[in-house]
Order: sequence, then structure tokens, then C-alpha cells
Amino acid sequence: MIRRYSLPEMENVWTEQSKLENWMMIEILACEAMVELALVPAEALAEIKRKASFDLDRVREIERRTRHDVVAFLENLAENIGPDSRYLHMGMTSSDILDTGLAMQLRKASEILIDRISTLLGVLKRKALEYRDTPMMGRSHGVHAEPITLGLKLAVWSFEMRRNLDRLLRARDAISYGKISGAVGTYANLDPFVEKYVCEKLGLNPEEASTQIIQRDRHAEFMSALAITAVSLEKCATEIRGLQRTEVMEAEEPFKQGQTGSSAMPHKRNPIICERICGLSRVLQGNMLTALQNVVLWHERDISHSSAERVILPDSTILLDYILFKFTEIMEGLVVYPEKMLQDIQLSRGLIFSEKVLLALVGKGLTRQEAYKLVQRNAMKAAAGRGQFLEELLGDPDIKDRLTADEIGNCFDIGVFLARIDTVFERLENLRTEP
Repeated sequence: MIRRYSLPEMENVWTEQSKLENWMMIEILACEAMVELALVPAEALAEIKRKASFDLDRVREIERRTRHDVVAFLENLAENIGPDSRYLHMGMTSSDILDTGLAMQLRKASEILIDRISTLLGVLKRKALEYRDTPMMGRSHGVHAEPITLGLKLAVWSFEMRRNLDRLLRARDAISYGKISGAVGTYANLDPFVEKYVCEKLGLNPEEASTQIIQRDRHAEFMSALAITAVSLEKCATEIRGLQRTEVMEAEEPFKQGQTGSSAMPHKRNPIICERICGLSRVLQGNMLTALQNVVLWHERDISHSSAERVILPDSTILLDYILFKFTEIMEGLVVYPEKMLQDIQLSRGLIFSEKVLLALVGKGLTRQEAYKLVQRNAMKAAAGRGQFLEELLGDPDIKDRLTADEIGNCFDIGVFLARIDTVFERLENLRTEP
């Protein structure tokens, strides 16, 4: 069962409380490393661990004076710890805890999103297998092309969502880097052991080379994975919207008991969740552009990236978490109309079988160009509403000279189109849904 969307699960990653708890953890771990290096007395570390605490309101009060969030945080820690607080932040710069703490947040957010995608992938795979033999019209340019099955459409979505899962796994690894290398990244007042120790304890990798900050190509890669996943969801939601149009009505998103579609028209059932997903996807795509722009900074650092990241990173992870949940809910309850799908296959008066007739004529010795002209002139008559395509073919002497009535009739077997799609489903059976 799909549980109700719980905003706090992702939102808690981004609370001020969680952020400062991460900062405090980093500072204490740095002290632990310095005890190993005999730079901090073990007794002082014990006192720091015993007394370390902060109060959000007090930090905010101090920040109004200092106009510096890290300094305000350290000052509040010092108020609670006392003289041994002098061992905190030794040789470190603000970005050591800012960027390492941000990596902790992004890694946690990644884990939540990975779980969401894995759940959706499982639903897509199950639905694809359920509808593997449900024929429907395949369309190109919005026009009837040749029959497919609904299962095949959902199999395509499944493999794409697997790629999104793999992208996010790689992005999680790319973002899981911390730095404790001091001002401009030279380790001038820090032993590199401190960075190695802290990162290892946090499940992060030490950045290979940093300036005063971790380079923002990592964050751009992370945002790219989020944006691509979002646009995949937008694509799928747009397809459902198209299938829910009154003229098509082959499938629709769930419409729950008591739901209202329109304040004026009681008959309306609108694809509002799919439309919401499409709109929110565009926000994520825009945020990715900001992440790309954040890669370019002055010299060893500036903070033009910082203010933007405080918006785009929490917002984007929360938005993707939400739309993954909602699209999973849609797919779980997707309403499918197989009878309407079969009716729509018949709308073109048999024109969808034109390629089969063309190939049959080629098999009788005609060039492709010759066969194409013969088939097209009959197809255009049927398309103009003059009759069924099969009837036009049976009445064409040039066609009858080369194909018997039975041979022409055999071209109109829908099963021929679907005879080989098992190849896709054999691959789907082996598709892993877990990370």
C-alpha cells in the first residue's frame, strides 16, 4: 500500500535544527580528530561532548548582531560549553562546516528520493506486466501509427525510471563529499587527518581538492539528476493527460469519491494531479539552471551561490519527493478503458495496416517506391472517408494482380504487430526495482 505523503520526512532534512545539529556533530568530530593528533586534551573533548548544545532562538539573536550564521552558532556553543570551547573550529573556516553539513543534508535527501523512485519503479513494472497484452493505438505526431500495448508504453516508462534511479544513485555519490581544509583549501592550519577522520565518521568522502568551498559542479550534477527525473514524470503525466481527453478517454488518473472536478460543471473529471506534476516539474528545471550558474564563482570563493542554494536545494528535493509520491499514487489507481482502446484502433478504417500491405507487395517483387504509391493511393481514399481501407485494396486491380484476397486479409491481423514485443517484456522481467 502507498502511504500518505509525509512532508516532514523530507522537510526535516532542511530544518534549522537539523542543520545546526549537523554543524555541532562536525565540530565535535573535528575535536576528536585533534585529540588523536594530541592537539586537544581528551578531558576538554569530554567536557565539550557533555556540554555542547545550542538554542535556535539564541543563535538567531546573536546573528542579528554578528550578521554571520556560523559565528553566531559558535558563540552560542561557547556560552554553553565554557572555556573548553576554545578548541572548537581550530584552523577551520565557515565553509568547512557549511559545505560538509550541506553534503550530509543532500545525502539524506537523496536516500529519501531513491526510496521514492524505487517504489514508483516497482509500481510501473507491475502495471506494465499487468497490461502487457492490452492493445491500444500507438501514435506519432499525435496521429494513429500502429498498434502497441499499454504494457509496452508502461515498460518504456519503467526503463526510463530505472535510469533516473541510477542517475540519482550516482548523484548521491557525487555529492557525498566533505571538506575540512581551512581558508582557501590549503590545510594551512589543519592537519589533513582531521578532514579524513570527520568525513569517514560521517560516511562522506574527503574532497580531493577544494578552495574555500566544495566546487559547485557536484551540486549542479545533483540538481541535474533531480530535474531529469522531474521531466520524466512530466512526460508520463502529460501522456495520461492526453489519454484522458474526452475524444480519447483510454485512461485517466483516479477520481476519488466526493471529489469535485469543476465548480460550474458537475460532469467534469480533470487530470489535476498530472497537471500539477507538470507545473512543478518546470520549477525544478528552472532550479537546475540556477545550479549551473552557481558553478562559476570568483577566485577561491564568493557567496553568490549560497543564497540561491538555500532556496533551490530544499525546494527541489521537497518538490521531487512530492511529485514522485503523487505520480506513484496515480499509477496505483490508474483507470484503464481497454474497450475504448480497441474502439480507437478502428477509427482509421484500417489505415494502420498500410505498412503490412506495403511489405507484402515488396515481397511480391515490387520496389518499395512502387508499392508505396499503390498503397498510398488507396489509403488516401479511405482517409477521405470514401470507405474502408481493406475494401479499397480489394477493389484495386493493380493490388489484386499481385496479392490474393486472403493475402490482403492476412495483413489486417492486429496480432502480427504484437508478435515480438515479448522481447521487451523478457527484459522487463529482469529489471531491478531496488537501488
